[in-house]
Amino acid sequence: MLRLYNFIEARERMRTVTNDTKIIYSEVFSEETGHEVYIKPENLQRTGSFKLRGAYNKIMKLSDEEKKRGVIASSAGNHAQGVAYAAQQLGIKSVIVMPKDAPLIKVDATKNYGAEVVLHGDVYDDAYNKACELQEKEGYVFVHPFDDKDVIEGQGSIGLEILDEINDVDIILVPIGGGGLISGIASAVKQMNPNIKIVGVEPEGAASALAALNCGDVLELSDCNTIADGTAVKRIGNLPFKYIRQYVDEIVTVSDYDLMEPFFILVERHKLIVENSGILSLAALKKLKEKNKKVVSILSGGNIDVRTISSMINKGLVARGRIFKFVVYLPDKPGQLVQVAEILAELNANVVRLDHDQFVNLDRFHDVELQVTVETNGEEHIQRITETMLERGFKITRLNINF
Repeated sequence: MLRLYNFIEARERMRTVTNDTKIIYSEVFSEETGHEVYIKPENLQRTGSFKLRGAYNKIMKLSDEEKKRGVIASSAGNHAQGVAYAAQQLGIKSVIVMPKDAPLIKVDATKNYGAEVVLHGDVYDDAYNKACELQEKEGYVFVHPFDDKDVIEGQGSIGLEILDEINDVDIILVPIGGGGLISGIASAVKQMNPNIKIVGVEPEGAASALAALNCGDVLELSDCNTIADGTAVKRIGNLPFKYIRQYVDEIVTVSDYDLMEPFFILVERHKLIVENSGILSLAALKKLKEKNKKVVSILSGGNIDVRTISSMINKGLVARGRIFKFVVYLPDKPGQLVQVAEILAELNANVVRLDHDQFVNLDRFHDVELQVTVETNGEEHIQRITETMLERGFKITRLNINF
């Protein structure tokens, strides 16, 4: 197993290529959760994620003969960029195999770092199998994204940086995909202070680490279904499983829906763009059993395409009660729509859309269906609208919004 000095040496090895991602205190997440919340913004890391750390540490430690052979990696995107950038800095050929549906921003960035990109399969595991095939055929050195001691060693430098700034932290929340990030952080931190609680966070649709712990061994999930593409891994690494079992105190899962609100808060209040996988640690704040703790949430990456940003903001608006859609049935006679509009104007609810349909519901022959979408100031505002409408004779029903 890795010792503390391994992580210290790795941190020194990569000082010239990594950004100093200083911890940020989050007043808004502290207020929302009752904890003292800090953010470790690895989305601001060079290449946009923590993955550069492990990749650079691994490639730096290769022999001259291995460097001449070039390196190959499989990745959903962030490890790809880390390997490509590290190889470019050291003048080494790199080949990256990525899933066919990897975000375009990650594919283009990897190519821009000088890598040869091969698109193959639907998920990370498919890309991994293809990379192994090419590695055997061409003789490249394989740089695994998480099941590698040198990669884990590099990721663990984050733990040292956290304790440099907040040595009395109670809990560190870490996203889990293949398990390399949490393995490094947990190992480094626990050797410095075993009382700090390490909590891993997985998406409900790809909880391979939790499944492995529950059955006592690594296993492969039958399916991965999550918008957190960077953590869509069917099977955690064998080596990370050993570290997780030894050092990680708890693993919690969050739904895709749980990611909407923290994404929106980060954009609106912190002006930070973080990919869905990177938000896992913030979504988990409300899942903690403990109260009033000093917590560090690691934002693992920020490589997200513009369309996904737009979708997440819209869904975040709904989750925060900033967009409200409802249906009301009106008597089929003149003046009813005007009354609804006047009430909304009186309550400062800005109308975004109106759908007025006389024929949509044959079961209510004398009624007209009106669907209304308005901008609001939050749940209290929505409650006020609902109560006022009822007082004026209009019973409304809240609707889900699909983007």
